[in-house]
Formats: sequence, C-alpha cells, structure tokens
Amino acid sequence: MKILIIDDEKNIRLSLSGILEDEGYEVQSCKDIKEGLGSLEEEDPDVVLLDVKLPDGNGIEALQKIKKRGFRMPVIMISGNSSISDAVKAIKLGAYDFLEKPLS
Repeated sequence: MKILIIDDEKNIRLSLSGILEDEGYEVQSCKDIKEGLGSLEEEDPDVVLLDVKLPDGNGIEALQKIKKRGFRMPVIMISGNSSISDAVKAIKLGAYDFLEKPLS
C-alpha cells in the first residue's frame, strides 16, 4: 500500500514516514501542494495524508482539487491548529477523516 504525506513540517514527514515504513507501507512525502499534486499523478497512492496549512495554499482547497481531478483514494486531513469549522468543511468536501497533530 502506498501512502502520500503532504506536510510542510519536515519532522512530521520524517516521523510519519518512519512509522509507516516500519509497518510495511511504501511512503512518499512532499512539502507543499504543488509537489503533492504532481506526486499524485506519478505515484498513484492508496491514501493521502494532507496538512491543512501549507506554504503554497490551503489543504482544504487542495482536497477540492484532488476530488475535482477524479482521484478516489481516501484523503485524511491533518492539522495542528485548525478549527472545528475547517474539519466540518473538509469532511463535507470528501475528506475521509480529520486528525489533530500531534498524531499518536
């Protein structure tokens, strides 16, 4: 199973990648939306972990782009400082789940 992590925090990417790879998953990580959307085309992941606040845009808007392009994989939103309204909006737009950082 391939998992794509899109998060601007290097330590989050490294930590999640290490944990998931130890569990036998293939992991690709990206630092921003542009890189992440490009990786979606190339890697065809089974699951995406997508941060809400990224340097080149809003992860919720990126979720809309992912869904608009016809990708069907589950997208799990992750955030360290988002509101309940962000979580509700993400779920309504098709996010599989919304998790708060730090992830345990």
